[in-house]
Amino acid sequence: MRRIRSLRRRLPGDDPVPIMEVCGTHSHVLGKTGLRELLGDAVEYRSGPGCPVCVTDPTDLDMLVRFALQEKVLVAAYGDLLRVPGTEGSLLEQKARGARVSLVYSALDVLELARQNEKQQVVFAATGFETTAPGTALLILEAKAAGLKNLSVLSLHKLMPPALRQLLSAGRGRIEGLILPGHVSAVTGRRAFDFLASELGCRAVVAGFEPLDVLHATALLLEMAAAGRCAVANAYRRVVSEEGNTAAKEAMAEVFAPEAALWRGLGEIEDSGLGIKPGYAAFDARRRFGLEPGRAPGGGRETCRCGEVLRGAIRPPECPLFGTKCTPAHPQGVCMVSTEGACASYF
Repeated sequence: MRRIRSLRRRLPGDDPVPIMEVCGTHSHVLGKTGLRELLGDAVEYRSGPGCPVCVTDPTDLDMLVRFALQEKVLVAAYGDLLRVPGTEGSLLEQKARGARVSLVYSALDVLELARQNEKQQVVFAATGFETTAPGTALLILEAKAAGLKNLSVLSLHKLMPPALRQLLSAGRGRIEGLILPGHVSAVTGRRAFDFLASELGCRAVVAGFEPLDVLHATALLLEMAAAGRCAVANAYRRVVSEEGNTAAKEAMAEVFAPEAALWRGLGEIEDSGLGIKPGYAAFDARRRFGLEPGRAPGGGRETCRCGEVLRGAIRPPECPLFGTKCTPAHPQGVCMVSTEGACASYF
């Protein structure tokens, strides 16, 4: 922390240096340890679009909520997704109305659900970035090998590099550097983010999730700024390699193909989603059930500003609902629902 403050004094101006922590887990490290406040005189941390449930577009969520009420359908999802409020309620509220909704902790849990419910169509609402997409790919490969006919996947997976390209290309304001998610980078490899420096002129550091990891990444960003250098550094070498996890990337490439996807707060981004390839169409819930997201506006409550939080345009306390109408017990927006949401972290 002394090193960070010393580096800050070598940079022009008096305001704290704005740095975006892309990942929601980093936001929670900053919140739980108090580092955001302790370093407030030197660094202004801004949360980014690194919460996978938070960036799920409202139209996709509404489509899923409506679909959950169909007879003979069992929807499986990770826990945070159940509580996310859409314009037509949440999956948890649909469950109270009689929908069959099941919480799973792993994509492979869905295999057992399908085997136990042979007369039901089990649909896995698959969310997450490159971290969880390999598990979903493995689920589809295992289901095909087992000949399961009652299992399909609604892929809501997102890819992090295209979103960061969109965010920075659209104008990042005064963001001096990015702290990149270590678990995504463990799959993609560090080199997947080289474009940030080479094409967009943005410094970045891949970081782990201990408090010292975040401090080290912050110091590295300030060191680069003080030296006038722009690069993408790897400060999580104990987990992240240059090329990433080859087996995980091969599984993803076998099952998925990049496609345009809708992001809450960012809109449609080309090649930022993962669609299921035609060779695995039998396990694609969109094809099997003709699922299409609506285009009605909404997603959360009217005055909720989650979209701006996800872009780093505002900090959670700047939302008029934060801490009053919107709390973890009574969330009005998705960033307060998810355990990786920036609003939950600040609260």
